[in-house]
Amino acid sequence: MQLDDILINEAQLGNQLSICVAENRRNDFSILLAMLSQNALDFSEFALPKSDPSELYAQDQNLRVALGAGVEQTLAPEHIDFLIGIRNAEIVQGDSLEQFKLMNYLTPEPLAIRNDVTHIRTEIIDNCELAVRKRVKNKDIQLSHSPMNAARFYEQLKSPEIHNNLVLQQA
Repeated sequence: MQLDDILINEAQLGNQLSICVAENRRNDFSILLAMLSQNALDFSEFALPKSDPSELYAQDQNLRVALGAGVEQTLAPEHIDFLIGIRNAEIVQGDSLEQFKLMNYLTPEPLAIRNDVTHIRTEIIDNCELAVRKRVKNKDIQLSHSPMNAARFYEQLKSPEIHNNLVLQQA
């Protein structure tokens, strides 16, 4: 068995690995595996074909039209509407549940309330291990504290007014 190129992933081998297994050639099988790249990102499973994002969007729109699907549901709203629950309750009470479902199909609500990529929901943080929770909590606490002026604090400690009220007590 001779290879012309450097082996990076198993896709370059074709069916040679399965032939080695079928013919019980363990030495060739182990040599082929040893010659493959050690980096998991080089595996052929991760080498997906690249495509143009605008082409994917056009294909998605064509598929929606062909299937007769409704409007695409947005991930997050552009502006937060706090009255949406009140309007939904009025629709359900006044018209019917079917009318509410129809309106939701025609103009679906966004999947998330926030349009903030740095926000982590509390359910997710509560599901993390303790070290991660502490790190997230400390980051929030550090942001809420204002920095201390150390030079001014030291000057206040040196001033005689602060020491006048101190009385030493002996035990």
